[in-house]
Formats: sequence, C-alpha cells, structure tokens
Amino acid sequence: MDIKIIYFDLPFWRAEISRLPLFIANIKFDDVRPSDDDWDYAKENGKMKDGTIIPFRELPVLLINGESIAQTMAIARICGKLGGMYPEDIIEAGKVDQIVVAVENINALLSPSMKESDPTKKKAMRKELTSNELPTYFGYLQDILSANSSDWFVGENMTIADLAVWSLLGWIASGVIDDISAEVIQPFEGLVKLYNQINKNPRVKEWKIQTYYYDKDQSDEYADDIPDSI
Repeated sequence: MDIKIIYFDLPFWRAEISRLPLFIANIKFDDVRPSDDDWDYAKENGKMKDGTIIPFRELPVLLINGESIAQTMAIARICGKLGGMYPEDIIEAGKVDQIVVAVENINALLSPSMKESDPTKKKAMRKELTSNELPTYFGYLQDILSANSSDWFVGENMTIADLAVWSLLGWIASGVIDDISAEVIQPFEGLVKLYNQINKNPRVKEWKIQTYYYDKDQSDEYADDIPDSI
C-alpha cells in the first residue's frame, strides 16, 4: 500500500492523529511536509507539483494508492483503521468521532483570536477563552474520560480520540498561544494523566525524537518546547 500524508512541518493535532497511528503500527508512509513555495503552488493550482490533487486546497491530505483524501476526520479514520486505533463497532466508532470533533470545536474556539490583529481585543478574547470556554470543553472531555472504565476515552486501548486530545493539550501546554496559560489544563486531572501517559508510550517517544519535537543532537531536550509532561 502506497501512503503519503501531506501536512505542514508542524506538530499539530490535525496531522498527528493520522501520522502517529501509522508510525506506532510500523506501517510505512511518506511524511510529506511541503515548503512554502510548494504550498503556494498547490493553493493556486489545486494540486502539488507532482500532480497530487489537493481537493479543497487545504491540508492535511492523504494520498493512498494514488487517491487523494482530504479533511482531518476522514484521513484519521483511515489511518486509525490501518493502525488498529479506530474501532470496528459502530457505537465505539461514534464515541471516537465525537471526541475528535470536540477537539475540532476547541480549535474553532481559538481561531477567531488568532485572526484578531488588535492586541487589546485579542487579549480580551483569550481571557474569555481561558476563563470560560476552554474549561467548559475540558470539563466535558474529563467527564467522558472518567465515565470509561479504562485509562482511555473509548474501549480498553488508545485510539485516535486519545491522540487528538493529547496533541491539542500539548499545543496549549507549550505556551505558544499568547495569553492562554498552560495552567488552564491543570484542574482536569484525568486529561493531565492521559497526556502524560501517551508521552510515555515508547513509539510516541520515538516519533517525537525522529521528527521535530526534540533537538536532534540532544534528544532529552525539546526543540519546540512541547512539554514532556503537564
């Protein structure tokens, strides 16, 4: 099977929930991270320079056996199934989907403040996010996690739902989003435990060392300040 995942050179959850299931399962894939020039070409032409179709002129895109598949959830389902991290049972599959969509919703909450150019307005928007909207959503996630009998959101094993939340929490905990404190996560002990548990996974650790998370010469130090624990 010929597989490529095309996304920017970033440790963002939209790509990680598809890259990691393949890597953890030792499934070979091309991790394509286009340059700015390559991406400008793709946006203008609807395809990469090698002819790979970019259906909605946005990333991520999965190229599988020559067929282009777009949209985060669609790609994650395929990669999750291939890597054994997406359930066959339709109810459990729905439970996984609801968590990934919740992460998309949290992402959407953050988006307006990222587009705001006025620093005063941006700070006010992020104060509201930190005080109300993010804790509310984290509370929903914590309740769902706590209701399951295992350490994971769905079933007895790690799924793409857990990876989506893990990657989102890492983004927030890194402190790269101005005026949103990493402390917003701390009251939610179940989410903190989940994050730290996934970080201990040997294959996740290996992925982080091999890609961009760690300084290539000093594997115990993060190059991008992605925290090893929160």
